Amino acid sequence: MRIREIEVRGLARLAPMAGISNAPFRQLARECGSGMTTSEEIDAISLVRGSEVAREIARFYPEERPLAMQLLGSDAGLLVRAAEELQEAGADIIDLNMGCPMPKITKQGKGAALMRDVPAAAELLRELRRAIRVPFTVKIRGGWDDEHLNAVEVARMAEDEGVDAIVVHPRTRSQRFSGMAPWEIIRDVVEAVRIPVTGNGDVTSMADARAMVAGTGCASVMIGRGALGRPWVFDESFDARPREEQWQYRAQVIRRHIELIREHFAENERYALNQARKHLGWYVEGGLPGCNAAKAGVHQSHSMDEALHAFWTWWEQVTPAVLERDAAVA
Repeated sequence: MRIREIEVRGLARLAPMAGISNAPFRQLARECGSGMTTSEEIDAISLVRGSEVAREIARFYPEERPLAMQLLGSDAGLLVRAAEELQEAGADIIDLNMGCPMPKITKQGKGAALMRDVPAAAELLRELRRAIRVPFTVKIRGGWDDEHLNAVEVARMAEDEGVDAIVVHPRTRSQRFSGMAPWEIIRDVVEAVRIPVTGNGDVTSMADARAMVAGTGCASVMIGRGALGRPWVFDESFDARPREEQWQYRAQVIRRHIELIREHFAENERYALNQARKHLGWYVEGGLPGCNAAKAGVHQSHSMDEALHAFWTWWEQVTPAVLERDAAVA
């Protein structure tokens, strides 16, 4: 897929997720095969006011590029200033979040709330398009609720205002993350616009990604929750590897992730530990012996070494059982 002059290599790419899609996880996803990545949402007000948190979210590895940086906001003036700052910082694409369903966001008129007033959203996109030199994209939902499924209307409007590509998560704001994602809404958007459309929702494997493309005609696929504890989901060759090699590869990826977390957040050990505990908990595969105790040990740890000890002790204990199980399946 191409987004104007940006070539997106690979079928699937990592979705922006608040508190998760930071530089270490994005870089890890890229190394595993993600076609490109998008930053977690950056609040325009916070960025313009010089918030350290916002600037930290905007940090990236040069190896990540091409990189999209996602903005969150509803004030055109602030969004324009924030977009200009991110362009200067090296963003290859500016993405506007029009899909976040969380009440603390939508009650401020941000995220999915932008889809409720299409004319006002059009003015906002127009102002941003005038200011943004790099490709400009938006991420939308199916609509506000089941009575207001307006993804097609919003997508057509975005195309008319000069947006270069669209990501569609077909659940409504009211659904949040519950129920099955109605992929037919992605298909409807694909058929309604000429610009590239990326599908998102209920994709947990490359087989799912290929099924989404086949069923909707979307140009690429964004994987969010399906990559948590499974960043190797982006590796096209993973499923074809021998079972023992898969398990070894997982261990290498996990060690690399911890290395990136320690390196990137070296000046904030507490945050690094929080990130490690979160991701190590996801890396503990449910259904295996001792998984609940392992997760508890990780989440109750007070240091990085303690968290890693809890995780790798469990990993080494279950490895023989996993390899025996997978050999039987094969």
